[in-house]
Amino acid sequence: MDRINRAELAGFLRSRRELVRPADVGLESGGRRRTPGLRREEVAALAGMSVDYYARLEQARGPRPSRQMLGALARALRLTDDERSHLYYLTGEPPGPPPGPPRDVRSGVLHLLHRLDDTPAFVIDAKYDVLAWNPLAAALISDFSVLPATERNIIWRFFTDPEARTRHDPEGSWQFARESVADLRAATARYPDDPGILRLVERLLASSAEFAELWAGHDVTVRRSACKRLKHPAVGWLELDCEALHVPESDQMVVLYTAAPGTPSYEALRLLKVIGTQDLQRSPGR
Repeated sequence: MDRINRAELAGFLRSRRELVRPADVGLESGGRRRTPGLRREEVAALAGMSVDYYARLEQARGPRPSRQMLGALARALRLTDDERSHLYYLTGEPPGPPPGPPRDVRSGVLHLLHRLDDTPAFVIDAKYDVLAWNPLAAALISDFSVLPATERNIIWRFFTDPEARTRHDPEGSWQFARESVADLRAATARYPDDPGILRLVERLLASSAEFAELWAGHDVTVRRSACKRLKHPAVGWLELDCEALHVPESDQMVVLYTAAPGTPSYEALRLLKVIGTQDLQRSPGR
């Protein structure tokens, strides 16, 4: 049965097209435009379809798009996850899993990171890529700014950089290894088609026998808050509470490290704030 709502689909496509600026998709704005957004031919080119096909969709007289075409339209129009789901529902299609974990960090979360100048804090996505951090997190964990973007992954560096293990006590090291692999396993189910997660798992399987053994266990869990004992090369061992706060709409985690006031670890964090990243050994682990 054809369950496509052509009128609603046409209006939705027109409204989303008018919201996308040419610069948002790497196009020159050039010349006068009747609307501030994209032209029909630009959307068609970005989605890999004919201009006539796209025009008919906006005129409520087009055929029912395939799932592949809907995915191309969602990417071309830079739809949010909610908008993408709505597009699929308008054509009578279940939306399926999201294409991949979002990488954009909300401005409010970024403001929070930098207001917490006495608390190490950073943001990771579902595959443990570090997306944002504050100066004290750089001092405690790693100066991520000097790392290539492909290396800013907590799990990757933990299993492939021997120095990372020296930042945990033996119990904490084993706990992080087991829980992070189980959390990554859960992420592969949420994002089965994300090439970034697939590449990360392949690299880890090829580089770490320990990861491969844990991965073969098929354990699944989601990261939660915990107490951690971390060693810093300048200030020594710290007893810290690690709070992992989930941001549901982006499936990201805000990770905070705190210490009870008056404790040696609290004073060590204060000292670390002064030391910063100077002479910091870059060996992140969480």
